[in-house]
Amino acid sequence: MGLVPWYDGRDGMYGWIWRHLPGNTWVKAVISLVLVVAVVYVLFRYVFPWAEPLLPFNDVTVDNQ
Repeated sequence: MGLVPWYDGRDGMYGWIWRHLPGNTWVKAVISLVLVVAVVYVLFRYVFPWAEPLLPFNDVTVDNQ
């Protein structure tokens, strides 16, 4: 076992995604960019607003002095 993830021919999740995208390098880059933008959109539009009430960001412990 090596110290890097691509040792022994394994290149991880992102390598697997890149190999399975259609097209040449430019098409893969555009598709990857669209996928990243879509994931960020879904996170900010749906996931973060859903999780925000569950997180203790408004629970402050500062005294009024």
